Amino acid sequence: MAEPHDLTALHQAAAVARGELSSVELVTHHLTRVAALGDTVGAFVTVTPGRALAAARAADAVPAGRRGPLHGVPTAIKDLTLTAGVRTTFGSAAFADFVPPLDADVVRLMAAAGLVSLGKTTTSEFGCSLHSEGLVAPPARNPWDLAHTAGGSSGGAAAAVAAGLVPVAQGSDGGGSLRIPAALCGLVGYKPSRGLVSGGPVGFGGFGLPTNGPIGRTVADVAALLDVLAEPMPGEPYPPPPRPDGGYLAAARQATPGRLRIGRFTAPMLADEPVHSDCLAAVDRAAALLTAAGHEVVEVDPPFGPAVWPLFETLWYVLALAPVPAEQEARLLPLTRLLRSRGAAVGAGTLLATLGELQAQVRLAARRTAGYDLLLCPTLAAPQAPVGWFTAGGDPDADFDRQRRFSPFCAVFNVTGQPSVSLPIGRTATDLPVGVLLTGRYGEDARLIATAAQLEHFSDGWDRHPAIWRGVASANVNGSGVGGTTP
Repeated sequence: MAEPHDLTALHQAAAVARGELSSVELVTHHLTRVAALGDTVGAFVTVTPGRALAAARAADAVPAGRRGPLHGVPTAIKDLTLTAGVRTTFGSAAFADFVPPLDADVVRLMAAAGLVSLGKTTTSEFGCSLHSEGLVAPPARNPWDLAHTAGGSSGGAAAAVAAGLVPVAQGSDGGGSLRIPAALCGLVGYKPSRGLVSGGPVGFGGFGLPTNGPIGRTVADVAALLDVLAEPMPGEPYPPPPRPDGGYLAAARQATPGRLRIGRFTAPMLADEPVHSDCLAAVDRAAALLTAAGHEVVEVDPPFGPAVWPLFETLWYVLALAPVPAEQEARLLPLTRLLRSRGAAVGAGTLLATLGELQAQVRLAARRTAGYDLLLCPTLAAPQAPVGWFTAGGDPDADFDRQRRFSPFCAVFNVTGQPSVSLPIGRTATDLPVGVLLTGRYGEDARLIATAAQLEHFSDGWDRHPAIWRGVASANVNGSGVGGTTP
């Protein structure tokens, strides 16, 4: 008998639509799992059961004709994302009691689509690091092996989805923050094209690096949530690329991108770092599957090299300069204080020169890869990292350098604005997940999603679960099993 959390997000919504489950039953089931496992995997900073059940009751009252593909499904919001009336700490003890007066656009859009948030997921402080180990919540741990990190900055979102606490979640990605946790936790983490998803209603756009996006267990679930998030908003600093006919879920379901020319590389772009054999093997497997699907996979040089690191590094320092009350500065983590001190030393002239040189490098990279529809590379230089490994020794400079060497691939595609997705293609010898990165041309999100779905099909699916998935004793909600016809 399938448990409700065994179902994908789309199957959960279909069960609600057929009357096999109510949203209240789904939310109650997942809240039970959150209570049992949330702290174990470090998934949540704040859980909102009362609000969730009220939203579920409202979802159940919506007429059938007004329900979308994810109506009534439990989800969660990253703790960097403004949520009206709900404690939002930005992963920092300096904002431990902050309650925003308004919702981010993506929060409002998810609620309007009938998704029900169970709370705020663990993140790194201000999203500054690729591990989620702060002072306001337990560290985000990989449900496949609790000794290992779930990554960051969307680490809590990945831990929640991989442990079956929610089927799909919202996150954000400014340098790999969705794709890194997805690779570690065996999930699909999607960074949309720049401008496709609103970052509003407040904020300056972060030089175009960060974007909201979905994380889930299947390409179809991720595409369905992207359809919810990718609603054009007035006043955004980057105009959105056009949406495909039928939306991104239709692209995932069709999984017919046409015959593509795919450039493959394995040399790191932001660090001169050897790549682990498990990560190389995952790229080999992805290339073989893409070839079997009819695509041409060609060995290419990376679009960037380690020489661009100082340019990205300068922007990352400046992005750490979020407004913090002076009396709260001492409560920041050592890494955050280091980044902010370096950011404060960047003058306006240096920042403008950095932005100009980065744009020149982006142009050169685009011309080098103009003959390819997609790019294939590892997501990370190593498959996993233990909790505490980055901060071991207490030197924030060493922490930052370890992060750069661990993740030398993802961040360049935040600079270019291209859509990029981590897919759980590989496994280590101890059966831990290994991701690969597939990146499309700017604005061609539908093609990238269709290819990812095709790769999922040729992989015979990858909705696999860790042992902790069965770590909570529970019965089927209605006693007769749920699931059935594919939605």
